[in-house]
Amino acid sequence: MTGTRDEQIRKRAHAIWEAEGRPSGSHDRHWQQAEREIDMAGGKAAKPAKAAAKPKASATPKAAAKPKAAAKPKAAKAPAKAKK
Repeated sequence: MTGTRDEQIRKRAHAIWEAEGRPSGSHDRHWQQAEREIDMAGGKAAKPAKAAAKPKASATPKAAAKPKAAAKPKAAKAPAKAKK
């Protein structure tokens, strides 16, 4: 049964490596991640990770949710009267 688990881990680690753009020097990290995923899934292979997945932004902050009203132009001040 170990051969089956090792084969699942190998395939999953390879899928992770490909999804990350085939970086060199990450074999151990990919293998360990694959082991965790296989063990958590109860021996079932997980789907390959999406390449360079970015977390989705949360809801828009309240300040940016509503556009601000345009500023009203200020009335021009009358020129000061010259003293006589």
